[in-house]
Amino acid sequence: MNIRKGDTVVVVSGAYKGRRGRVLRVLRKENRLVVEGVNMMKRHTKPTQGNQQGGIVEREAPIHVSNVKPWCETEKKPSRIVMKRLEDGSRVRVFQVNGEALND
Repeated sequence: MNIRKGDTVVVVSGAYKGRRGRVLRVLRKENRLVVEGVNMMKRHTKPTQGNQQGGIVEREAPIHVSNVKPWCETEKKPSRIVMKRLEDGSRVRVFQVNGEALND
């Protein structure tokens, strides 16, 4: 999985198709991502010291990595990410559509 926390992705299938958001968490074992503003769910919470009010809280649920594609801001379209090896031997993530390196 070449998607990391902080990357911008676009949802390509499902109820939130076309929605863009930033990756908040990566769950590698489950092949899922938590994307900002995507796949919202309502959670019923009890009042605690941290949350005095309690009640119904809306938050993001994980979405499968196959349902999203990384978003290339310069091309304004989704693109795959490929790994490219530089002359010094280091590896860098690169957008496939234009060869631009992602800033990690």
